[in-house]
Amino acid sequence: MQAIIERPRYLETLLSWQGKTDTIKIITGVRRCGKSSLFKIFQKHLLDNGTMPSQIQAINFEDADFSDLTDWKKLHDYLKSRLIEGKMNYILLDEAQCVPGFEKVVNSLRLHDNADLYLTGSNSQILSDELATLLSKRYVTIKMWPLSFKEYLSAYPFANMAKDDIFRDYLRNSGFPYAIQMTAARNPLLTTDNKWDTEQIRLFLKGLFDTIVLKDIVERKNVKDVSRLMRIIKFMFDNIGKETSVRNIKNMLEADGLKIDVATIESYLSALLDAFVMHKANRYDIKSKQYLKTNAKYYLTDIGLRYFLLGREGEVHNVLENVVYLELLRRGYEVSVGKINDYDVDFVAVKNGSVKYCQVAEELTFKRKLKALESISDRSPKFLLATDNFVTEEHKGIKVLNVLNWLG
Repeated sequence: MQAIIERPRYLETLLSWQGKTDTIKIITGVRRCGKSSLFKIFQKHLLDNGTMPSQIQAINFEDADFSDLTDWKKLHDYLKSRLIEGKMNYILLDEAQCVPGFEKVVNSLRLHDNADLYLTGSNSQILSDELATLLSKRYVTIKMWPLSFKEYLSAYPFANMAKDDIFRDYLRNSGFPYAIQMTAARNPLLTTDNKWDTEQIRLFLKGLFDTIVLKDIVERKNVKDVSRLMRIIKFMFDNIGKETSVRNIKNMLEADGLKIDVATIESYLSALLDAFVMHKANRYDIKSKQYLKTNAKYYLTDIGLRYFLLGREGEVHNVLENVVYLELLRRGYEVSVGKINDYDVDFVAVKNGSVKYCQVAEELTFKRKLKALESISDRSPKFLLATDNFVTEEHKGIKVLNVLNWLG
């Protein structure tokens, strides 16, 4: 059995909501990013701090042992009959969206002031309009991601490795927790024969990718022509960080002799977003302070999936841009891609009403990236994340940081 990688930031978030029975806690994220493991970590914390096992009801609806409870009425009766009077009861429902009508169960149980409810979901279906209506917004969404580079570093099994080399492994092998557990050796003091079981990692990523495509896209969208879907997925994976529109996807497919309508493309893209495989960053005109309707950019939830599907790393800048975008989301920012005059600004990051501007640069793009930030007249913080160590710490008020140091 593989050791669970601790995720202290997510545990702290759960603990901050512990006992607040008027609020349902919903953890969302792509499959295998660690939601189920987080539930196990949370349960261990509860048990270590005096909670009795009978006070915890944990159900994973992708486990066949609980197949009888996918009827919402049976589930409700099962959970309610096990509530212990005079004690706090912790109810953890993993992949709750697998139960049609789960919203009714949650809405009923939350009326008990000794029932503390936690849900996970690998698809935005769990955040349905029906749930919002029933709970009247009495829930909080906790977004979970594959391992950040900092988390990856803390779990890295090999000693005496340069950070650049570890980052290369991070991009190729993925930040999914299970992948880093699949090393040929788990000895943290190992200094020789440092190698990964790359075939096992490839098989893991293949299984994950196939499950996402079949369960979260093909079944949900009733896809008849899987080959067209795969062509779109490959196009999107290959064009991370590039301005993309439904129209240019349609043109690409038709150039390959594949006929498809705009509505179908939009449906497939929404499925990728709903399954948390990709994320959309809209364009924002910094000068006019308006969002633009066209040519958004799309980013992957994990670069390892791209490497698995396409078999190559891709353009360094776009890959780095993707990693930085995800890290900004992890740190709680709302992120769009910026434009000012003739310049592009990689990211406009907003949190609690405050704005930051961010560029990602290599040596060849360093000067132009700085020029773009210099052209922004407002006094919001500006920083440039560079791949090289030749950079200075500040340039005309713009903070210049090494991207790997910023990530880790």
